[in-house]
Amino acid sequence: MSGSATHRAIESVWRIEAPRIIAAIIRTTRNVSLAEEATQEALVEALQQWPTGGIPDNPGAWLLTTARRRAIDAVRRDRTGRRVLEDIARSKAPDAEDALRHLDGYIEDDVLRLIFMSCHPSLPADARAALTLRLVCGLTTAEVARAYLTQETTIAQRIVRAKRTLTESNAPFEVPSGPELPPRLASVLEVIYLVFNEGYAATGGNDWTRPALCEEATRLARMLTALLPAEPDTHALSALLELQASRLPARTDVTGAPILLLDQDRNKWDQLLIRRGLASLEVAQRLASEPGTYTLQTQIAACHARARTPADTDWREIVRTYAQLHAISPSPVIALNMAVAVGMTDGPAAGLALADKLQAAPSLANYHLLPSVRAEFLRQLGRTTEACTEFERAASLASNLRDREILTQRAANCAASQRPKP
Repeated sequence: MSGSATHRAIESVWRIEAPRIIAAIIRTTRNVSLAEEATQEALVEALQQWPTGGIPDNPGAWLLTTARRRAIDAVRRDRTGRRVLEDIARSKAPDAEDALRHLDGYIEDDVLRLIFMSCHPSLPADARAALTLRLVCGLTTAEVARAYLTQETTIAQRIVRAKRTLTESNAPFEVPSGPELPPRLASVLEVIYLVFNEGYAATGGNDWTRPALCEEATRLARMLTALLPAEPDTHALSALLELQASRLPARTDVTGAPILLLDQDRNKWDQLLIRRGLASLEVAQRLASEPGTYTLQTQIAACHARARTPADTDWREIVRTYAQLHAISPSPVIALNMAVAVGMTDGPAAGLALADKLQAAPSLANYHLLPSVRAEFLRQLGRTTEACTEFERAASLASNLRDREILTQRAANCAASQRPKP
């Protein structure tokens, strides 16, 4: 295997195994920063040894063994290392049966425990999701910042403080039970939602989607639904992810180039996931007296899933649902999505008027989809010079290579349409 092929294999193994390794080290040391550092050191050692020595038969086990060794070495070097090692030797792993004694079901997933730990109430709400995206999904700080439309330095500070807080407070590595669970659940749902979004539309890199992240988020959502069957939001989130994941086979062509929603071959949509998503949506609607944010988002996704062709899409229902969603959870991104839907029902001028109002929103200042949406409306209105400028601006803001490519191509198409035909 060539060096580049080995590096790609290491990257694939890393994305799968890193969260489990970090979780295993935290279980032993109760030190979040140490666990991440030891796991990173194991990766460095793999990058040094595997290209020449070959990939081990069980690469995950190799990484875990190496990370554990690095963690123990670090503890021994510390002045309090002997006491810490003695504490580890005397301690036993948390009893999951006790942790979940008030709940139906039993969870053996360390990654899920890691998410609940990352969403500990000792952390500010914005730090919980940021830390979990960093630890559980292995996203870079820049990718986390992009997911939150926040400065990278701000996210870096949040993550550092969050890891320090968890270690100093000796946060338990467990799924909470009883009265501790409800306030933690909302943060966990948000984290899973953001993990899926990063897989569905990658913020950076060369790939437009990261199906592995979508699969992991969907799996965790299903587990939460099984754990908390009476919670409408768990069913709603699971339904939303199922419906969105159903489109993944049609979102890119054989080269990985993006295919936008209205251009997708709907025969490639996964009908099993659609049926599961619609069934979960019905459960969420039955359990809740009023629809929450995940239920409303799922209702929008269901409008697309039920449409056999783009022309069959009930855009007016989508506009109404976005209005409900914006009323209970105001957001410039939701307002931008509603502008797109309005453009489909009332025409590009109406959509552009709504999008223009969002240009002053600070959180959208570097959000490439705002100029992209404006550019498409301008193109439809025949204002091609302005559309070309907006497509170029959107391309300059996009951090994902595939996004930049498609936006650059649209800008070129606009420019070409302005040239007189020979």
